[in-house]
This record gives sequence, structure tokens and C-alpha cells, in this order.
Amino acid sequence: MKTKVAVLSNHSYMDKIKHFYGVDISKSFFDVIDQNNKHDQFSNDVKGFKGLLKFIQKDSLVVMEATGYYHYRLAQYLYEKGITVSVVNPLSVKRFIQMKLSKIKTDKSDAKAICEYAQATQVPLYTARNAIQAESLQLLSLQDLYLKQRTAVKNKIHGEQALGTPSKTVSRSLVRTLKQLEKELDQIESKLESLVRKTQKEQLEQLTSIPGMGKKTAMLLIVLTDGFTSFENARQLCCFTGITPTIRQSGTSVRGRSRISKVGNRKLRNLLFLCSFTACKHNKACRELYERIVEQGKSKKLALIAVCNKLLKQAFAIAKSGTYYQENHMSKLA
Repeated sequence: MKTKVAVLSNHSYMDKIKHFYGVDISKSFFDVIDQNNKHDQFSNDVKGFKGLLKFIQKDSLVVMEATGYYHYRLAQYLYEKGITVSVVNPLSVKRFIQMKLSKIKTDKSDAKAICEYAQATQVPLYTARNAIQAESLQLLSLQDLYLKQRTAVKNKIHGEQALGTPSKTVSRSLVRTLKQLEKELDQIESKLESLVRKTQKEQLEQLTSIPGMGKKTAMLLIVLTDGFTSFENARQLCCFTGITPTIRQSGTSVRGRSRISKVGNRKLRNLLFLCSFTACKHNKACRELYERIVEQGKSKKLALIAVCNKLLKQAFAIAKSGTYYQENHMSKLA
């Protein structure tokens, strides 16, 4: 499930780019700014996409961060319209902003930082995803919607039961809705697995050979990372997922509780956390890591977060080496 990318690696091509546009995109809208600080905001839909086409000039490069599902439609639209597009790693842009010591954080400032990053760095060129990749992302988006609806229905059922005398009509309707959502979610998961197996069957089997790595987690990793081609190293993947521990400490007087960044994909983070419990029992490296951290007097939650990181590192090593899990060799790989 690989996305083809080209790299702006020669000055002759860069000379053709006369205008740079940075895009900061979210669920409902996106901000665009060029190297001359010309700024505008558009809705994240076809109407907004058409407005952007009128905003940008010829010989332009439009750069945006990889933001899960939100950037995908715009990148595909621009690519199909013949516009040069680049989708960059948000971690790289974040480090670029940190190096500039910028203290301003707005949608406009983020778009400006992306634009400046594109001018200072050789960025990968985006090429359209194939049909399987596109459908997989759409299935994940629909799955997210139905999961939220299922949670809402379950909460409503619980609320009705708490009344003591729930309406039979309401209860039956809610139960029917819940069953239908469960059916749809089962069909989505089945279809997603069939798509992943079409292009990454061996990688899926390799990942699930890791003790503690479930099939759902492995499939989500494959789809979100384009078959582990989107990241250069395991640390980038851990940061993207949002499970890198952060320590709050200043001298000897301020000692806060360790936390995680929570900036990545929430579904992947939650699945990894569930996997960590099984990994602590059946994955030797994860079990030893967990026990070592707990013995140091640190919290069990922090130890489980470390196990999540270890699982991701093992998955990255397995995917890049193209091998199956071998307990005696994992220390060399991850």
C-alpha cells in the first residue's frame, strides 16, 4: 500500500516554481498563505477547492501537512487539476517552527510556517493514491463516524434504563439502531481487511506475528503509514501516534506527572494501549520493559506507554526488514 512520491532534488525543477503556498487544513476549513503573505481561508469542500484554484497562480507548489483524513481530498483534487502538490510530515514542520523559536500559534501562522518550510527544504511531491488506498481511508473515516454513533446510542440506552420506566418504543428503536451499527461496523472491518490483504497481505501477517499486536491495530498501522513508507524511523512513528512520554520537571522544585503528547491518531493510540496489556504477558521484550519501569517506582500507566512505544518500534523494524517476529532477534531490530 505504497504512495508514490518524487523529490524536488534538482535546482532546475525548483527554478520552475515561482510561487509557494502553505496550507493549514482542518475538518471544516483551511488557511492558505503564499511567500508574500497573501492569505485567505476556504471551506474544506469542493466549493473551497474551486476557490483555492482561483487564488493560486501558475507555476506554483502547494504544500500541506499529512493530517489523517482531512488533507486527502484537497491533495487529490489539486493533483487531478494539474497543480504541483506536496504532503509533508507534520513532525518535520513542527521542528522547523521550533528552530525558529516562534511563539505565535494560529492557523494563519501554521500555514506561513509550512510555506517557509517548503522554500527551505526539499519536499516530496504528491501523486494520487490508488483506488485501494483511497477506499481504505474512506472506510476508516466511515468507521470513525459509526463508532461515535454507536457510543452515543449505547449512552442513550443506558440513560433510558436509568429512568426506571423506559418507553418500549424508544428502547426497541435504540436496540435496532445499535444492531444495525454493529452490522455496518463488522462489514467495514471485513472489507478493510480484504483491501489490506490485496496489497499488504504478507506485511499484515508479519505484524500480527508480534505477540500483543492485534489484527485491527496492524491494519490501521498499514493504512495510516502507507505500508510504513511515510516515516524514516520508528521515533517519528511514535511521535505521530502521540505516545511519546513527556516529563514535566524543572530543577528540584517542580516535578509533574509524566504525560503523553496525544497529538496523533486517537484510534491507533487507544488500540495500542489495549495491545500493551497482552504484550506485557506474552512479548518478552515488552514484559521486561514493563517490569523494569515499575521496579524503578514509576507508574504502571507510564510503563504501559513505554510498552506501546516498544510495540511500535518492533512493528517498524518488522515492516522495514520484511521478516516475521523472532524473540531472539528482536533486540537487534528494535
